[in-house]
Amino acid sequence: MTNNPHVPQGNHDPAGSTQMFRAFVDEGGPQRRAAPAASAGPRPGLIVAVIAVVAIIGAVAWLALG
Repeated sequence: MTNNPHVPQGNHDPAGSTQMFRAFVDEGGPQRRAAPAASAGPRPGLIVAVIAVVAIIGAVAWLALG
């Protein structure tokens, strides 16, 4: 690398993007929350809704074909 007096020497980021990114990452790190254990599986309301939709479609098909 040539010795250019207009380019800062060392570990300086002229745009500041690296410092801003590091500040953002460091700031957001401790504030993260763990996901609740209940979200690991399907919700009971979703299961009931799927069963109801299947039952309604079955009833409509039975009435239409019967």
